[in-house]
Amino acid sequence: MRKFKFHPCGNFKETYEKDLTIFETDFGRLWAIIGLLILFGIIPFICDTYTLYIINTIGIYAIAAIGLNILTGYTGQISLGHAAFFGVGAYSAAILATRLNLPVFISLPAAGLITALTGMIFGIPSLRLKHLYLCIATLASQFIIEYILVHWEKVTGGAEGIIVMNTSLFGLDLNNDLSFYFIVFASLVIIIIITVNLTRTRFIRAFIAIRDNDQAAEGMGIPVFRYKLLSFGLSSFYAGFAGALFAFYTMSITPEPFNMWLSIEFMAMIIIGGLGSIPGSVFGAIFIVLLNESLSFITEYLMNISSSGGISFTIAPLREFVFGLTIVLFIIFEPKGLAEIWRIIRSNFRLWPFSY
Repeated sequence: MRKFKFHPCGNFKETYEKDLTIFETDFGRLWAIIGLLILFGIIPFICDTYTLYIINTIGIYAIAAIGLNILTGYTGQISLGHAAFFGVGAYSAAILATRLNLPVFISLPAAGLITALTGMIFGIPSLRLKHLYLCIATLASQFIIEYILVHWEKVTGGAEGIIVMNTSLFGLDLNNDLSFYFIVFASLVIIIIITVNLTRTRFIRAFIAIRDNDQAAEGMGIPVFRYKLLSFGLSSFYAGFAGALFAFYTMSITPEPFNMWLSIEFMAMIIIGGLGSIPGSVFGAIFIVLLNESLSFITEYLMNISSSGGISFTIAPLREFVFGLTIVLFIIFEPKGLAEIWRIIRSNFRLWPFSY
């Protein structure tokens, strides 16, 4: 008969399989189940429309951030073109749904696959480029894709964009925040489970070896270029899938949201959340989206004060200043991000009341 395990007072792992388990104890499994019940059974029914909009945005951005963390956090390939791939996924899903009349459950993964192929094409320079030079190459992909989205009017609709209406999934109407909440977070949970299991495979171990020292990895027999392209493909698939969700959620897409600033936001998510950490990607998405909403509220408040009091000052750089300051502070004081803070909190709870 199986014995339940709670709070082990030591490390008693005897096999490599035990070291790779997702949940070390039944206590962790219990809280995972409680978390899922709260996520799907309580939160969507107690939140108003605006709060659901923010939560849905967090879920979509978290999927894209997980993809970028695979590329940058695990493989060490810096990318400033993630928003462009996010846009490719959004436009791919919109075109498949509106012009080919494909259902949502086909358009979502198909958009991810199209974006993965696009990402692998733009990942070819990683054969010869590293670090800052690769960063500049991915920045070029951002500008190239932006240009295509604006000027290839026959396909993308140009500046007017594409309208996606009357979407449904297995009879569930997706034109409201509540129903879309379940689609977004069901997708997020599935993607997290897949990614956590992916981190236990030889592929992620190869990614980490390339990140730490690509020459040593090649010396050990790892085909570096092939794995770099695979990392670009996986990262772009996540971005494309998230972009497709974004297209169906907003119901109207134009090239403006998929700019370089969004790429910087994605990069800030994984830096603040924690490089090479799946929970860190989610924490980073929560932090950045809430920071954006807070800055919007503060900006509106300051504008009202300046207009009513006759004061004239510039508040446009406020957002950029706060983002830059936040990233610098995290790099200085907590380089491992919010994921490390969460790990410390978990450790304290695990050892309570003997943690002091």
